[in-house]
Amino acid sequence: MVSALATRIQAADAAVTVISDTSSITQWATRYFGDWWNATAVEPTTLCAGPVVLADVDPGQYAALGRTVTEGKHEETVYAKAPLLVAEDQHGTIRAFSPPDQLAYVSEPHTGCLTIFGTDVESVAVAASRLAREVVRGLLLRDGWTLLHASAVVIDGNAILSFGSKGAGKSTTAVLLARKSGAGLLANDRIFVRPDGSGRVQVLPWPSAAALGLGLLDALGMYDVVRERLQAGEKLHPTQDRRVTEALLEDRREPLWSPNGKELKVQLFPDQFPDWFGMDLAPRGRASLLLFPAIFPDAEPQLVDEERGLAEHDFMSGETEDRYPDVFRLIRVDGGGRAEDRERVAGLLTELPHQNVVLGHDSEAAAEFLAKVTTTA
Repeated sequence: MVSALATRIQAADAAVTVISDTSSITQWATRYFGDWWNATAVEPTTLCAGPVVLADVDPGQYAALGRTVTEGKHEETVYAKAPLLVAEDQHGTIRAFSPPDQLAYVSEPHTGCLTIFGTDVESVAVAASRLAREVVRGLLLRDGWTLLHASAVVIDGNAILSFGSKGAGKSTTAVLLARKSGAGLLANDRIFVRPDGSGRVQVLPWPSAAALGLGLLDALGMYDVVRERLQAGEKLHPTQDRRVTEALLEDRREPLWSPNGKELKVQLFPDQFPDWFGMDLAPRGRASLLLFPAIFPDAEPQLVDEERGLAEHDFMSGETEDRYPDVFRLIRVDGGGRAEDRERVAGLLTELPHQNVVLGHDSEAAAEFLAKVTTTA
């Protein structure tokens, strides 16, 4: 690659380098990972010694790879909510083609090299960061980390983990604590955890866009800031549905739903939390408290005497991992971590204080209650 640029991304002992001829692609990676992981500009290398993600806008290469995949034997799956055609040759090289996203991929697991071609800079940038994160995920999981379906904040180094199924209130709880109590937001929806050798559990972020409903955004006093920024020409994460953008510009604050019953949400970049709202991001912590929230519109905040421990669905394993199947063979273990690692960390987390909480839609009351619960536990 001539005049290439590179960004090295590191979390704990895992690292990957994103290389591109297009500066906005490597800058995207720096922006996306820099506040939660380490992302720094480095000298690029043309040697695919891995782990490396090579990403460029090249319509010719994209089209050629598309023909190679579609004209040969291939399978169809869904990756990041988009159809993906996947083919593997006798050498173990994986080629994939996504017509809706206009992206084509070549994954060489034996070298640690992943190449991405597309027709649009932003689409390639999003894919490069997404797959770089998957490379780091695989390295961490093979090094004993596990991936939990949870959100987390950090207060004085102590991480408060919030669990539950989709819609239970994980993100709401974390953002309430970060917005109202000054906690550092460590992650939204997924976190890496591993025992540290002293009986404690280390927690690392899973960098991602944060999805917040319009109603929650309004209740937290964040709606007007987002709307003003959008009107001024700033952008939210491209995975945001255009109907959400339209609602913001039209000052509609009620929850927005798709025909299939799923709430459509605002998608915030990680760096927009500190830049727009003055909220801190936490790069690490040690698990100290487990929260299991439930939200009902008219409920009064309260503790619930209910037994709730960690279960298999609290890890990003099996059917819980419905967004990023390991089609490029970057992970090569269970998506939530190896069974023995999940069992060990679950045992340690089970020994920590647990709180089952019910919250209503009164954000001030909920925040006050959560502050009390998390400081007295």
